[in-house]
Order: sequence, then C-alpha cells, then structure tokens
Amino acid sequence: MLQRLAFIAACSLLAFAQEPQPQSPSETQPESKAEPQADPHAHHHHHAAGGDGRDPMAAMQPGPQGGWYASGSSQVPRETPMYMLHASKGAWDFMFSGVFFGVYTNQTGPRGRDKIFAPNWVMPMASRRFGNGLLTFRSMFTLEPVTITHQRYPLLFQTGELAHGTPIINGQHPHDLFMELGVAWQQKLSERVRLNFFAGPRGEPTLGPPAFPHRQSASEIPTAVISHHYQDSTHISSSVVSAGVTAGPVTLEASGFHGREPDEKRWGMEQGAIDSFATRITVTPTTRWAAQFSAGRINNREELHPDQDTFRTTASLGYSRAFTGGHWTSTIVWGRNHNLEFTQQPNTELLTNAQKGGKNFSVVLVPTREPGYIYNSYLAETTLRFRHKNWIWGRAENTDRDNYLLYEEAPFVRLVEEQRYTRVQVYTAGYEREVASHVSWLSAGLGGQIMWFGVPDNLRPIYGEHPVGMQFFLRLRVRAPE
Repeated sequence: MLQRLAFIAACSLLAFAQEPQPQSPSETQPESKAEPQADPHAHHHHHAAGGDGRDPMAAMQPGPQGGWYASGSSQVPRETPMYMLHASKGAWDFMFSGVFFGVYTNQTGPRGRDKIFAPNWVMPMASRRFGNGLLTFRSMFTLEPVTITHQRYPLLFQTGELAHGTPIINGQHPHDLFMELGVAWQQKLSERVRLNFFAGPRGEPTLGPPAFPHRQSASEIPTAVISHHYQDSTHISSSVVSAGVTAGPVTLEASGFHGREPDEKRWGMEQGAIDSFATRITVTPTTRWAAQFSAGRINNREELHPDQDTFRTTASLGYSRAFTGGHWTSTIVWGRNHNLEFTQQPNTELLTNAQKGGKNFSVVLVPTREPGYIYNSYLAETTLRFRHKNWIWGRAENTDRDNYLLYEEAPFVRLVEEQRYTRVQVYTAGYEREVASHVSWLSAGLGGQIMWFGVPDNLRPIYGEHPVGMQFFLRLRVRAPE
C-alpha cells in the first residue's frame, strides 16, 4: 500500500509543482496545400532533406509514397507524428525513439487485481547509403522482464503464454528483452519503385497491422489489447526473412519466420528453423491513410499446444491528420485465427505431475482429435492531441475467447483442452495532460483511463456483472529537442 501511495504522490507532485513548458510556434507544411504541423518535436513526412541532399528519415519509409514504418515492416500513414531523436555523423544517420509508462492499475470483480508495473521500450537505428541502396541496422529493447514483475500484469479477459510453467489467465505477459534485431536493405529501382529486404534473429514478419505498442492511435494507452494474439502477436518473431516491392503507394511483401511464440525466459532470444510464412499488401493512397490485408500460416504457435498450427488473417485501416497544436489518429483492425485440426498426444509427464499425491489411480492415455476452432476479433481505437498539452483517447474491442477464462491460474490448466467458448467486450477511455520536463529531449505526461468489461451471461457467475478497471500513470517519451 505504501508503494502505491508513494507512486501516486510522486506523479501528483510532478504535475502541479513544475512550471509549464514553453511551446514552440507551430509550423505550417505542405501536403497538397498548406497543412499545419502537429507537433514541433515530431518528425513528419514534411521533414526536409539534409544539406547533402539525403533524407534523414529515409530508413523509416518503404518508398517516396509509402507510409512510415511503425513496427518492423508494417506501415502507418505518413502524416502520423514520429517522435524520435536524430543525428548524423559522416555518411551515417542515427535515430532513437522510446517510451516509458509507470502505471498503477486496479480492476474490480472476483477476478480483478491491482498492481504497479512499467511497460517500456527503446528503438535505436542506424542507416547509410551505398549508391542507390540504403542499409539500416534495426534494434529494439525493453526492460519489461524487470519492470513487470511475476511475468504478468492484471488485464481481465486476457489469456496467452506461460508464467512459471502456468498458463496466464486475466493477465498480460511482458515482452522479451530483445524485441527486434536485424538488418534491412532498400534498393531504389526508379523514382517510384523500391525493393525492400529484412533479415534478423528477431523481428516482425509481414503479418498483421502495426503492433499496438507502435500505433499512434494507442500511443497513450499503457495496457495491451486483449485481441493481441489474434492480430499482431507475431511482431516479436524469431528467424525472420522478408522481401517486398513498393511501387508508388502499394507495397507487396512476403516473409518466412519461426512460428513458435517466445517462451517465458524473457532475457533470451529463442531461435528455430523457418517453418511459417506470411504475405501482406499495404496501400497508402494519401499521406493520411494506410490500409493492409495480410495472411499467414503460423506453425507450432503456442508452447501449450506444440502441435497446433494456425492460419491467421488480418485487415486494418489507419487514419492520421495533423493540425495546429495537435493531431488525430485512428485505427480499426480485424484479426482472425483459424486453429487447424491436429491430433494431440496426451502429455504423460504433465498428467503425472498434476496428480502427484494421489494413490491407486489408473489413467488410460489416448490421442485426441482437436477440432479447428475459429476466433475472430474486432478493434477500433482513436487518440486526439489538442492545444499542444492535452490527449484524449478511446478503444473498443469485441473478441472471441477460449474456455481458459473459466479457470484460475494453476498448473493443471495445461491439461485443459482449449475450445472457443464465448465473446467479450472491453471499452477504454482516457485523458492525459502534458507536464513540464526540464530535459529538452524528453516529453512527460500524467494520465488516467477507465475500462469497462462486457461480460457475457456464461461468465457472470465468475467475473461479476459489471467489472471495471482503472489505470493512473506517468508517461515519458523521447522527442526532438527544442
């Protein structure tokens, strides 16, 4: 309790004890006509080329008419603000972005919990040109294995992955230390056509929308989406190789990768043979819009079901608009997992461990045929920054869930046959206020949000009629200095 009170008190002092930070005059930049820039500290597509004629943001775009790369090869509209530091040394361009949330959460109902945790990540990049080609070293790291204790934080209706050998139920797992590590090459064929390649031990294959930590429409939301494992969970995959071509506003790409999700050893970087494949088409008709459709087969996706293969299909549409003193960004996503049929061999070791202590029992182990369950998920989210210092946002999710929601976390749940069971809803709304920061390259904000959970009739005896969640947080983000 003292830890929570100290956290809230520190955030309050930061909000009210500091002087307001002066704002730089807003700039106007052209799209097809004069368009105000959203934030003097955010890089946009209007960023001028350097004195030697090279574009310092070239590594963040697949081509002159594409969007910005948000996570891996996924694109957001070009008018989306990109908060980062940039520097050049000789032929090299260096970029650095990152964010940190210090969060207190409390969720009501019989399965609700409270906790202090801290999602975070940093992304260093370096690029340079070789003739008509652009070489980029990409990396991304997080300290969530430390700042999210016990390998989870509370999130009602969320399932997926393991913690201490037990399936996580009503909780979100942390990311691995290594979120991305690879090298990209972009080859210019003409003014409108580029070839793009990526390879690395950790990265994002060409499957899914921009991952939720990197969507500007979710930039101020410290909690994960509960449909993460149906939409963008492959953004941290192993053994990724991708290739694509961008012609004007259209990008067509494909990739191979290792399908197994990272294990619970968050400090390592799992490897494996390429056994899964995906393809994606992205269209950016204007600087304000980006749409993608992708599909892929993910083999042996989960440690809980090592023989289970999944065919995933996703589609998304993103919109971003800058205006004087702020910007508005929105995203809608559909994600679908089709778990393909397979024959499951009972795990004798797990069953024996689960029944230790019993006497004189007899068990007949026979293979079981798992049906091909289909899970659908739908998401809409929007974030508005206005008058420089104010943020408001909303998110709505409607997603299928499995029968794991019927159980508390316990080792025996690993023996449960997974089935599609019900559909749930989560609605989120929040507000944040920018506060003073005496570090020129750091933006700070204090915010809070509330979550309403739509509980179906078959879960109300377990979760209650109307559980809600509340989060209060401090947000720190890297930005361009004044």
